[in-house]
Amino acid sequence: MITQLSILLLKFLEIEGIGITIELIILAFVAIFILSILAASIKIIPEYQRLLIFRLGRAIGVKGPGLVFLIPLIDRGVVIDLRESYIEVERQTCITKDNAPVDIDFLIYFKVIEPTRSVLEVSDFRGAAIGIATTTLRAVVGDIDLDEVLAKREYINQVLRTKLDEVTMRWGVKVTAVEIREILPPKSVQDAMIRQMSAERNRRAMVTEAEGKRESSIRVAEGEKQSLILKAEGERQAAILRAEGISTALDMINKIAEKLDSRTVLLQYLEALKDIASAPSTKIILPMELFGLIRPLERMSKMLSGRGQEESTD
Repeated sequence: MITQLSILLLKFLEIEGIGITIELIILAFVAIFILSILAASIKIIPEYQRLLIFRLGRAIGVKGPGLVFLIPLIDRGVVIDLRESYIEVERQTCITKDNAPVDIDFLIYFKVIEPTRSVLEVSDFRGAAIGIATTTLRAVVGDIDLDEVLAKREYINQVLRTKLDEVTMRWGVKVTAVEIREILPPKSVQDAMIRQMSAERNRRAMVTEAEGKRESSIRVAEGEKQSLILKAEGERQAAILRAEGISTALDMINKIAEKLDSRTVLLQYLEALKDIASAPSTKIILPMELFGLIRPLERMSKMLSGRGQEESTD
């Protein structure tokens, strides 16, 4: 039974083959149209983007992130990127205050903070930003000399960022930074800078060498001074020790002399006279004090002679 029905269906398809082909083509076109409409009406917006919706040419609001539905053939969406972006400004030739040409290229960093105004207020933000940046750069560079242009890069960056931000704020765009990438002075100025740098390095080398010699001389002089100080200190200590030795010897002699009586001194005195008299052709002059020293000997001799007579009498 199933086989018979299959055969009949195949015969019917062979008869109606042309009509079925046209219908399939139409159905395919309809399906593609519906799918294209659905694809145009459904948008998936990532976190870093927003979708500004225009309905019949009128801005009705910003949608996203996530899944956004649009009315086919009525709504139109414009995608705005909220991430920070940059604009590369090509090399610009500027004239400084002292009439020196310099080539400067820089980068402009910006971020959309109001998506609606960024679309409605300006048609080409990048072109407008480049135009304002180049004119402002020429005005700033024209007010300063070449040396200041080379030295005040941060100042130029700050002025450019401030001027750009004043204009772009009404477009809903914030200029976060302006960075000069390269400043090229004329070839003659570059050669002069190279010669100046070489001369400066030579001067620093000479100054360093002179400072080294001066430091060496100072150290040598300090060493000699310390040597003389130590030598003088040693001599002073030696003199002190010698004086202390002499003082000690005199103290010892004085102590010994205090223990001697007049007889011992007289004997020493007579011994010295004996030594003097032993020399030939010597004249001895006796001082009067000598007789004063002899009197004790005289008394001693009398005492001894008296004792001798007493013993003999006994």
